[in-house]
Amino acid sequence: MGEELPQSVLFCCDHNAVRSPMAEGIMKQFYGTDTYVQSAGIKNDLEIDGFAITVCQEMGVELSRHRSRSFEEMEKWGDPISSFDLVVALTPASRREVQDLTRYSHCDVEYWPISDPCGIGETREQRLEAYRGARDEIIARFKERWGAP
Repeated sequence: MGEELPQSVLFCCDHNAVRSPMAEGIMKQFYGTDTYVQSAGIKNDLEIDGFAITVCQEMGVELSRHRSRSFEEMEKWGDPISSFDLVVALTPASRREVQDLTRYSHCDVEYWPISDPCGIGETREQRLEAYRGARDEIIARFKERWGAP
């Protein structure tokens, strides 16, 4: 059995287009609505990745309506990083950014280094396998941290 779920979690990566939206969607699917879950990126310069949508659909997680957002946009919308109980950085760059943005906050920060599936593989199936690998790493972290859904 894992730890108790926090009241709010923010997953973050570089562009909020692959890993962090997958983590957000999967967490909502696994653990329901008792925890407020969001995702963001350092930048908002990419749309949600089609391969991320596909591998999440395979397990019933809908990402096609996800709209990428940056830390700055979240702040403007009244959802600052410091308001989350737990911030999980999924990339080295987002880890550095989050540590800087939360240095005077009371939120917990964790780093889960999830593999970047972008650009891996020559064929569609090879690319999907790379994205499934990243998805499965996220799932393993959830089970390790909070137990099986």
